[in-house]
Amino acid sequence: MAGKDVATMKVSPKVWRNGEIIDWDDARVHIMSHVIHYGSSVFEGIRCYNTSKGSAVFRLPEHIQRLMNSAKIYRMDPSFNRDQIIDATVELIRQSGLDECYIRPVIFRGLDESKPSFGVNPFGSPIDTYIATWQWGKYLGEEALETGIDVCVSSWTRITSNSLPSMAKAGANYMNSQLIKMEAILGGFSEGIALDDRGYVSEGSGENIFLVNNGKLITPPLGASILPGITRDSVLQIAREMGIEIIETQIQRAALYLADELFFTGTAAEITPIRSVDRITVGAGRCGEMTKRLQEEFFKIILAERPAPAGADWLTFVNDAGEKKTAVGK
Repeated sequence: MAGKDVATMKVSPKVWRNGEIIDWDDARVHIMSHVIHYGSSVFEGIRCYNTSKGSAVFRLPEHIQRLMNSAKIYRMDPSFNRDQIIDATVELIRQSGLDECYIRPVIFRGLDESKPSFGVNPFGSPIDTYIATWQWGKYLGEEALETGIDVCVSSWTRITSNSLPSMAKAGANYMNSQLIKMEAILGGFSEGIALDDRGYVSEGSGENIFLVNNGKLITPPLGASILPGITRDSVLQIAREMGIEIIETQIQRAALYLADELFFTGTAAEITPIRSVDRITVGAGRCGEMTKRLQEEFFKIILAERPAPAGADWLTFVNDAGEKKTAVGK
């Protein structure tokens, strides 16, 4: 069986758990696991694309390094290092039967049933590591990459870096994201944009944000309580290669309404244009010229049609022999 359909989503029949490949249906945790009660998990979202040269994972080492960084911040010490998790990811994809997929590695605090601990103190809980894969289409809709989406500025403030560290991709952080997302959906929008505790633009519920004004690319700095996005970094590198001026600075809410172009970036969202904010049309109300150019170069790279900037290895290829080939141009 190459995969199984859960509702309309095809999932891999296998999951990697603490060094072994198990059946999807066996990937279970105890109800009293620390992660369920206290949100003690860190995770990644990664994409594997079906390119003309075979299935390839986009920026896998960078994603797994961020996973390890998130674990370190929360004093989690997994039994597997970065390279082992990279290898496990490639092997799981190879066994999944999926040509392209979304990849979810997660490290969390579980339950030691021989010596259970049910309080907030996490140190008595074992550290578990899982990886799952499934087919996932365009996160914000199939037409969103071309036509753009309608968003709102959320009434919910983004978490501050000294309360829950935004540099960690932690499960607990996404309770804040859920509030932002639910409010947007109930208001008739596809997504919400959160402001930081000073009132400056931070990010979406699960995406970084960029503005285009007078030919310049503008984005909030890391100090705006944003996650250091892998796709954000990719867009910055592509833009530098194209000779586009980049400004990382605080952005006022009103600047969203006055931008020539706006777009989200993220592993799930890829590069998604924003056509309106709070029902105020942004620019021409569709995917702008610079956004389109960045999209085109980004998709050429992820589909192995051109090298990454400066000849970097952004693709990890998966083949039957188990070799990991390097990116185009190497």
